[in-house]
Amino acid sequence: QVQLAESGGGLVQPGGSLRLSCATSGFTMRYYVIGWFRQAPGKDREGVSYISPSGTSTIYADSVKGRFTISRDNAKNTVYLQMHNLKPEDTAVYYCARKKSVSLSFSAATSEYDYWGQGTQVTVSS
Repeated sequence: QVQLAESGGGLVQPGGSLRLSCATSGFTMRYYVIGWFRQAPGKDREGVSYISPSGTSTIYADSVKGRFTISRDNAKNTVYLQMHNLKPEDTAVYYCARKKSVSLSFSAATSEYDYWGQGTQVTVSS
């Protein structure tokens, strides 16, 4: 059974840091692109960051570039999103997902991802 599970969310002050984890099981994670997405209250889901199967290539949304870092540990079947200098506009439910293809690209289209986690809440507030 393919599963993805996010963890690490919580309440943090502006300027603070959090590290999100996406633990996967039921498939060989090193063969897949993994993406991080987020959905804020009243807004559409947006793509945040993506990482190639090997971890050598990454893509970031302009809004998080320079602040967030995506990484993966294929031996642990886990993908991470390290977030620094968090801003109130980063408040959202964060999701990780497995891409159907092995091609790395910036896309938030849900049709390109076949399995999703249930999300973890990140709240940035003073």
